Amino acid sequence: MVKTSAVFPHPVEGVKPTPRVYTEEQKAMIEELRQYALSLLLPESDPYHPNERKWIEEAECPARYMRAAKWKLEDGKRRIKGTIEWRREYKPDLISAEQVKIENDSGKILLNGFDFDGRPIITMRVGRQNTQPSERQILHLIFCLERAIDYMPEGQDSMLILVDYKSATLKSNPSISTALKVLHILQDHYVERLGRAIVTNLPMLLNFFFKGIGPFLDPVTREKMKFNPNLHELIPAEHLEVEFGGKFDYAFDPDVYWAQVCRHCGVNPDGSRFEPEWKVAQRQAKQSEEQEQREPKPVDSETSSTAPDLVADDDDVESSRAPSVQLPRASKPVSVKGGTSGKDQGVEVIGEEEASVLVAADA
Repeated sequence: MVKTSAVFPHPVEGVKPTPRVYTEEQKAMIEELRQYALSLLLPESDPYHPNERKWIEEAECPARYMRAAKWKLEDGKRRIKGTIEWRREYKPDLISAEQVKIENDSGKILLNGFDFDGRPIITMRVGRQNTQPSERQILHLIFCLERAIDYMPEGQDSMLILVDYKSATLKSNPSISTALKVLHILQDHYVERLGRAIVTNLPMLLNFFFKGIGPFLDPVTREKMKFNPNLHELIPAEHLEVEFGGKFDYAFDPDVYWAQVCRHCGVNPDGSRFEPEWKVAQRQAKQSEEQEQREPKPVDSETSSTAPDLVADDDDVESSRAPSVQLPRASKPVSVKGGTSGKDQGVEVIGEEEASVLVAADA
């Protein structure tokens, strides 16, 4: 294994997320919730209007809120309205990369690799805490969640969060109040974005931490949490770091890592966005494919002039006959099972018994 500072921008080859399927009734509810959310849009004169519209019109956005609301429309409206208001305050898609970069310098939160379902992996190393509790820590986490969404392949709308407590101490562990704030953001404003939550190397000393936040965990979130599972069953060895028993020998370099993630996601230092090269190539390839499908395929003139007309006019229906097929007659006919000859059934059977051929005959 060779050490590398390169991060994985895409899942392993062959991984294709399973698209979600909804009933007609569910589709109608999703669309109704989308229209409700659009009715709450900021005026077009507001600079954040395009960002808000883009978020609402994302294919699975209202669907996630309906799934979280257990398909209760009024609850879905309450939830999505709350997130729209929260996004106006935090503007998570416009957080400045420069503002939060210092939080990344220790590698305490890394976006690198994908699981077997194509979910991007966020690895949180509690023992690498390098700053004091502040609002910037929260903004850094939100920035990472937004980048994980940018990394999601088509058909996937959730992520895997791996929390590693190796070398964690009481000092490096977040307070319960900070943890509850993070939990609130994840559960209420990144609805259905958590596909799996994995906790590894949890020392007995910190068991009280999860007991403290346990009552605030949504039942669905709690069900997604696993403690010390077999990571080889969840993550391809090529994307699982060596320290977790995988084949990925990753060497963290803060500047190299940050540049790769921002470039892949199309994020400028000030938080503004650009279309990354890989998305440009993907879009152009899709447009070319759609263009080819729209253009009529050229017809070979020689083939078309000799091809038989397979559509009969109404006046010719009565006189139409099956096209004749010239085959050598067998030395002896094969009788049709049941005692009735093929001739009587409008079918002439030609060929040897071990390899019979049915040919349409004149009625």
